[in-house]
Amino acid sequence: MKILIVGGNSNVGISLKSALSPSNKIVTLGRKGNDLELDLNNLVGKFDLPPDFDVIIHTAAGFGVRSDEDILSTESVNVLGTLKLCQAAVQARTKHFIFISSIYTTVSNQSGHYNFYSLSKKHAEDVASLYCSLHKLPLTILRLSPLYGNMEGFKIHQPFFYLLIEKASRGEDIILFGKNDPLRNYLHIDDLVEIIKRIIVQKVFGTYSCTNINDVTYSQIAQAAFTAFNKTGRVYFDKDKPDIPDSIFEKDFSLYDSINYFPVISIHEGMLRMAKSKKSNI
Repeated sequence: MKILIVGGNSNVGISLKSALSPSNKIVTLGRKGNDLELDLNNLVGKFDLPPDFDVIIHTAAGFGVRSDEDILSTESVNVLGTLKLCQAAVQARTKHFIFISSIYTTVSNQSGHYNFYSLSKKHAEDVASLYCSLHKLPLTILRLSPLYGNMEGFKIHQPFFYLLIEKASRGEDIILFGKNDPLRNYLHIDDLVEIIKRIIVQKVFGTYSCTNINDVTYSQIAQAAFTAFNKTGRVYFDKDKPDIPDSIFEKDFSLYDSINYFPVISIHEGMLRMAKSKKSNI
């Protein structure tokens, strides 16, 4: 197949290119260092794409939510950038558009994850759904759980998760605030890659949650990391501090039923892979 990966230097884009390249023609698009250079934050008017891609996978995103400049950039990339990509995809006679969204589009306005990023991704979903429906472009929207993997780039979006792993890799004790052992849901990048490969081959369209089948607590993550790095640190709770709330999502495995694949990388296996990668890079 002829596949365009938008956001070729993103963690997801790099992983997809590596996995899909052996049996497909891959073209990447991004701000710099890609086959096609385009900045979704500075688009003026429409733009053209090469014709006849079998699949476009849109992984690019803006994440800024603090300053006014960050917020404008996030809206520009996530909403307008997505709309203009859909327009260009229709003009280029693309057969299938895959939009990488976020599970945080489903949270309420009471959630700590309700911000301009989650709002912009939800707006982008609506824009892509309407435009692709009007122009009969088959669309798949994937609402991802937070991702992790061996690449250093994942640390940017999951700093506390990786802090736990760094401490565990050194055998340091880990202190968690509060009495609650907070639940989280993380999806390994290798599971996501396999899911997308199957979506492409089986031509699965629609909007889907894409989460791990199991939630894990911070202490479970820490213990898995201690085991993977062969260390003997412990987890303590500072009960005088405020509790850290859970951050989990309603389970919907309809996508996995459709593609006959459920995520298989447990937190224990994920930590073993990270320990092996870290050891090989020393």
